[in-house]
Amino acid sequence: MIRTSILNSPDYHFLKENEHLGENIILLGLGGSYAYGTETEESDIDIRGIALNRKSDLIGMTTFEQYVDSHTDTCIYSFNKMVALLLNCNPNVIELLGLKKEHYLYLNEIGQELLNHKDLFLSQRAIHSFGGYATAQLRRLQNALARDSYPQREKEEHIYHSVQNALYSLKQRYESFEEGSLKLYIDRSNREDFETEIFMDVCLKHYPLRDYKNLWSEMHNIVKDYDKLGKRNKKKDDAHLNKHAMHLIRLFMIGIDLIEKGEVITYREAEQDLLMGIRNGQFQKADGTYEEAFFELVAAYERRFKEAVHKTKLPKEPNLGQVQDFVMSINERALHLTEHSTK
Repeated sequence: MIRTSILNSPDYHFLKENEHLGENIILLGLGGSYAYGTETEESDIDIRGIALNRKSDLIGMTTFEQYVDSHTDTCIYSFNKMVALLLNCNPNVIELLGLKKEHYLYLNEIGQELLNHKDLFLSQRAIHSFGGYATAQLRRLQNALARDSYPQREKEEHIYHSVQNALYSLKQRYESFEEGSLKLYIDRSNREDFETEIFMDVCLKHYPLRDYKNLWSEMHNIVKDYDKLGKRNKKKDDAHLNKHAMHLIRLFMIGIDLIEKGEVITYREAEQDLLMGIRNGQFQKADGTYEEAFFELVAAYERRFKEAVHKTKLPKEPNLGQVQDFVMSINERALHLTEHSTK
């Protein structure tokens, strides 16, 4: 059990001394394995948190997005940066809204208010963020395992889903990218060594060259990652592989709850035995590869994820008007708090 007294140790002096932190902190919580309930004796303590932006950040010339202390594996996000990440349902930060009560090491009134308003940030963007993270995790695992017998058709499916998730992100970032101007699909291939292949229909008019360069670069990097399949990464030992495998399933678990039920459940108490079994090598064979049962488990969670997408009652997009009202309310208080603290 991690106790809040850890914050008083000399290693965490920066929490009080850094000008962006101190009284500006509204929330501190456990991250990583302790937050999921999958820690081992060797697990490091990760701390994640949120600090209000100062007056000079909001209406002056200073900026603050996050503070990272690598020695203690601590990352504190500014409130405004956290809001931007939450709006995109970023899995690494959305988890902070669903910790067990005792895993919040510090939580003031404003921090609790953020937790009370977490529904403002939950939307169908989670489908692409969690789906994208899970697909990337699976790709890393497959590359590390060097599964030479991995079926080409199935590999092409994973490339397709990875690119689709990248395209969703690009549509959010580039306003001139119109829906339907680029269509991806899988069809039978004419190549001798391919059974199926990803094809694209493109119709872009008056499209910025630099945006197209970025779009193409992201798709190219995804395909290039898959082309490395079969080249074993010698640096990854069994423990790392099993951790990758566990996080893949965990991402599906959290994503399914969020998308289907609108709930953020970070601590996976009900599935703890399964997750720890994966982490401890339950599905790994003596030669370092994985039992087919593990990939059947992945396929089962992929199906559940797709079913959750069909059942979801989450809004397609967050209500930005409501989010803005909430953010302005918090930042107005941040201005007053800063004024009082400097008098």
